[in-house]
Amino acid sequence: MDKQSLSTNLFMDKQSLSTNLFMDKQSLSTNLFMDKAKELQKIREDMERDKNLPLISKPEDIIPGDGNPGAEIVFIGEAGGYHESIQRKPFVGNAGKFLDQLLRSINIPRESVYITNMVKTRPPENRDPLPEELETYSKYLDREIEVIQPKVIVTLGRFSMGKFLPTARISGVHGKKFVVKWEDKDLVIVPMYHPAAALRNGEVMRQIREDFLKLPSILEEMKNKEDEVGQLKTEQMKLV
Repeated sequence: MDKQSLSTNLFMDKQSLSTNLFMDKQSLSTNLFMDKAKELQKIREDMERDKNLPLISKPEDIIPGDGNPGAEIVFIGEAGGYHESIQRKPFVGNAGKFLDQLLRSINIPRESVYITNMVKTRPPENRDPLPEELETYSKYLDREIEVIQPKVIVTLGRFSMGKFLPTARISGVHGKKFVVKWEDKDLVIVPMYHPAAALRNGEVMRQIREDFLKLPSILEEMKNKEDEVGQLKTEQMKLV
C-alpha cells in the first residue's frame, strides 16, 4: 500500500471513529433523557396513588412538576394556586407569567427548565403550607431532584428556601449562591423571592429582576467547574 492510500485510510478511520463517538454520545444523551422522563412520570403516578398525602381527595388534585427532565436549573415554589389546580401545572397564573418574563430576560426558555413546588397541590384559600404538609410531600421533591440532578436549584420564596437553608432570612440571602450538602451530594442553591411577592411589592420586583440576571454567570461557573473536573479525571486515567 502506498503512502497516499495509507494516509487516506487513516483519515477515513479517524473520521469514522469521530462520527461513531458522536453518535454514541447522542444516543447516550437521548437514552438518559428518556430514562429521566420515565422516572418523573413514575413520581407523578406514585403521588396520584398515595392515599397518605394531605389535601388530596382525588388523583386530579395533584399538581406535578413540569418541564425538561434534563434541565440544568430547577425552580422550586411553595404550592399551587387556583390556576395551577385547574391546569395541573406549576406557575401558570399571574406569578407564573411573571416567572416566564424573568426567564425571557436572561434568554432561558421555560421549556428548558424544570419547575415544581414543595407541596404538590393547592392548599385551601391559598394559605401557607403547614409544616406537616411540607414534610409529607418532601420525599417526592427529593426524588425529582435525584432524577434531574440539576446544576442549580433556585428556591422561590421562604418555604422552599427553608428546605435547604433553614436558618436563613430571605431578605439577607436572596440572589446569592450557596453550596449545601444534600444526601451526600453538593447542591448549588440560589434563594430568590417568590414571583407573587414581587407582584405585590415594587422593591421586591426590582430585586428579583436583578437576581435573575446573575443566573447565567452562576450556571456558566458550574459548567466550567464540571469541565475542569472532567479534564482532571481524564488526565488521571492517562496516568494509570
